[in-house]
Amino acid sequence: MPPGERLDALAALVGGRVIGDPGLIVGDVTHDSRQAGPGSAFVAIRGYSVDGHDFVNAAVERGASALVVETEQPTAVPQLVVGDTRAALGPLSAAVHGNPSARVPVVGVTGTNGKTSVTFLIESIATAAGLRPGLIGTVQTRIGDERIPTLRTTPEASDFQRLLSTMVERGADLVVCEVSSHALRLGRVDATHFEVVAFTNLSQDHLDFHTDMEDYYRAKATLFDSSRAGRGVVWVDDPAGRRLVDEATIPVVTVGTSADADVVVEVKGMDLTGSGFVLRPTALAQAPEIEHLAGEFRIPIAGAFNVANAAIAATCAALCGVDGGSIRSGLAAPASIPGRFELVSGDDPIHVIVDYAHTPAGIAGVIEAARGLVTGRVLCVFGAGGDRDRTKRPGMGAAAAAADIVVVTSDNPRNEDPAAIIDQVLEGIPDHPHVERHEDRAQAIDRAIDLAAAGDVVLVLGKGHERGQEIAGRMIPFDDRMTARASLFRKGSER
Repeated sequence: MPPGERLDALAALVGGRVIGDPGLIVGDVTHDSRQAGPGSAFVAIRGYSVDGHDFVNAAVERGASALVVETEQPTAVPQLVVGDTRAALGPLSAAVHGNPSARVPVVGVTGTNGKTSVTFLIESIATAAGLRPGLIGTVQTRIGDERIPTLRTTPEASDFQRLLSTMVERGADLVVCEVSSHALRLGRVDATHFEVVAFTNLSQDHLDFHTDMEDYYRAKATLFDSSRAGRGVVWVDDPAGRRLVDEATIPVVTVGTSADADVVVEVKGMDLTGSGFVLRPTALAQAPEIEHLAGEFRIPIAGAFNVANAAIAATCAALCGVDGGSIRSGLAAPASIPGRFELVSGDDPIHVIVDYAHTPAGIAGVIEAARGLVTGRVLCVFGAGGDRDRTKRPGMGAAAAAADIVVVTSDNPRNEDPAAIIDQVLEGIPDHPHVERHEDRAQAIDRAIDLAAAGDVVLVLGKGHERGQEIAGRMIPFDDRMTARASLFRKGSER
C-alpha cells in the first residue's frame, strides 16, 4: 500500500473541512462500507437509490479511520466535510494512491460500440512490443495473466485509482481502459490523466441514464478536454466523431476511410478468418509518430467495423511510441476477442457468430458485416435487456429486419416481463417474411440453427461474453457460445 496522505492535505485538495485529527494518515479510500478498514477513509456518496451516509456506522464498525461526508456525523472518527462527496471521490482516491496515472501512461477508449475490441487490440500490441500492459474493461480487468474481478465497464473512482496503483506496483508499462459515459458523468475517472484517448462512434444507447442523445454525446466529449488528456484519436466516419474533432481541446489524430483523415483506412480483403487492410498516414507534421502506421495489416477478426477498431488501436499505440513492427504483430496476434464477432462454429457448414451488439447501430453493423462474408442467408437471434433504455427496442427490431430470418428472444429481462420486451422489439419489425419469437433463449438459438443450412450464418447477438442470464432478480448460468456449440453438435449428429 502506498504511504497515503494526511487528512488536512486531502481537505486542501477538495476544499473540505476537517473535524478531528488533521494529521491522520489515510492509506486507502472506499465508497463501499464493506471494504472499510483500518487506515481507510469511507466516502459517503448519495446515490440514486441509496445514501452512503446511512452506512457511516457500518464503516466505522469495520474500522474506518476517517469519514468523508457532506454533513457532520455524530461519531468520534475524524471527518472531512465536503460539499459533494461524489466529486471529491476521484481526487481523494488519486491523491491517496500517489496519483498513479502520473506514473504510467493510460489510454482511455470511449464510444457506444467497439470499446472492448479496441482495448483488447491495444493490449495485444503492447504485449508484442515487450511491454507489460494492464487492461480495465467490460469483459476482463487484468495485468498480464492475472485477472481481477470488477462489476462495471469502468470501476468507481476509488476502485479505479486503487487498480491503477496496483498495476503500477506490479510493473505495468501501459494501462488501457474502457471509459463509459456513466463513468464520465459520475466522475469515476476524475483526477486521471490520459496519455491518449480514443472515440469509436456514437449511436442510441443508455437513454435510461442520459436525458437524450445530446446529453449522451456531451458526456463522452468531456474525455477530449485538456484537463483530462494529452492527445486524442477519433474515428471520423461517424458524424459525432466529426463534431468531436471540432470541439476537442486537445490535439486530435483523425482516422477514417475518407481522404481527408490523418490516417486513411482501406479494406483489402475479408473472410470469416480475418480482415486485411492498408493504413496511409497523411498528417506526419502534426503527429510524426504515425509514420509507423504506413503499410498493410491483418487482424484475425472479420468485419469492416473491426478494421475500424484495429485502425484506432494502431493509431493509439503509435502515439504511445510503439513501433510499426510491434503494431503489425500485435494486431495479428489475438485469435478472438470474447463475444465480439466471435466465430464459434469451427468447421461446421453452418457458421455461428456470437457478438455483444445490443444497439440498433451495433446490430445493423454486424448483419452488414456477416452478409459480405457468406454465400448463404443471415439468421439473427437477439433480444433486448430489461430495466434499460426502452426507447431503442423497436429500433433494434428494425435493424434486425435486415436479416433473412429473425428470431426474437430474451436477453437479460431482469425485472421486466420477457414477453412484454419481445412485444416492444417486434414493433420495429411489422413486415418481414420470416420472424419468430421464442422467449426461452436456448430454444431460440436451437431453432435458428435448425433453420440454417450449409453456407448460412447464424448471428447470436446481445450477450456476447456474458456467462449468465438475469431473470427476475436471479442470475442463471448461460453462455451463448456453449449453447450454440451444443445445438451445432446435436444438428451434426442428426445429419
